[in-house]
Amino acid sequence: MTLPALLRGRLRLPVIGAPLFILSQPALVLAQCKAGVVGAFPALNARPPELLEAWLAQITAELAAHDAAHPGSLSAPFAVNQIVHKSNDRLARDLDLCVKYKVPIVITSLGAREDVNAAVHSYGGIVLHDVIHVAHAKKALDKGADGLIAVAAGAGGHAGTLSPFALVQEIRAFFDGPLVLAGAIANGRSVLAAQAMGADLAYIGSAFIATEEANASPDYKQAIVDASSADIVYTNLFTGVHGNYLRSSIVRAGLDPENLPESDPSKMDFGSGGNAPAKAWRDIWGCGQGIGVLRDVPRASALVDRLLREYEEARQRLLA
Repeated sequence: MTLPALLRGRLRLPVIGAPLFILSQPALVLAQCKAGVVGAFPALNARPPELLEAWLAQITAELAAHDAAHPGSLSAPFAVNQIVHKSNDRLARDLDLCVKYKVPIVITSLGAREDVNAAVHSYGGIVLHDVIHVAHAKKALDKGADGLIAVAAGAGGHAGTLSPFALVQEIRAFFDGPLVLAGAIANGRSVLAAQAMGADLAYIGSAFIATEEANASPDYKQAIVDASSADIVYTNLFTGVHGNYLRSSIVRAGLDPENLPESDPSKMDFGSGGNAPAKAWRDIWGCGQGIGVLRDVPRASALVDRLLREYEEARQRLLA
């Protein structure tokens, strides 16, 4: 297990901040990278599409300025998430901009394509691909992905159902490259546990929603602080793909979380909610099962400091 060269020596903590639909924008990404963890955002968050270039220019310039001013404390690289599903009619243009700005890490989801991977490799970037099953993992590697993000049970948003123990050990049986684990990771102990299981990095999303820089409403952030794992509902109603959502947002939309109908997977819609009575991400709030440890809404840098402190304390206990 080895980290890609572009990550070595650039991380205070082995963490990638998951790209959060609507919620991850430059303010959060920059705060994460300056704090020493990978910051990421979905390309589709830039609306209108022309905004993506402005975001990439801003992030690239600001991180370069930070590194020039802090040569002993370099920022972590940033990542852009690309939805490779056929419903994304922006992919070609958005990918061209990633190539233009030499985005260090591209995270691909809902499909694996050799041409996308080749475009990122053309300038020295790396591709990490979201997977929820071993079959998806093998297909992504066959098509040229550099690493995998194992999205296990309990992850926020679109998530799988496999235990992280099962998913990581089966992937490690055939792949020794970069592996990231997602699923209910919200404290430093869980980051260390992900490494102990065989992952190189932990993927953290929900904890960063409840930070000052996240583009989430105060009600959304407070709902996360107030909730626990019992308040997470797994359904495919809102996008056609199964995912985890906050129960309180479903109730707030006038729906019964205990009696949600199934959606038609052939009508996948990742932005507007498709045939659902409420819109995913805007009205229905994605969230993972790890939120029970979140008690406030700090700055992203303070969250990273806490995670690092917990991580080091857990590691010292194991060595004692």
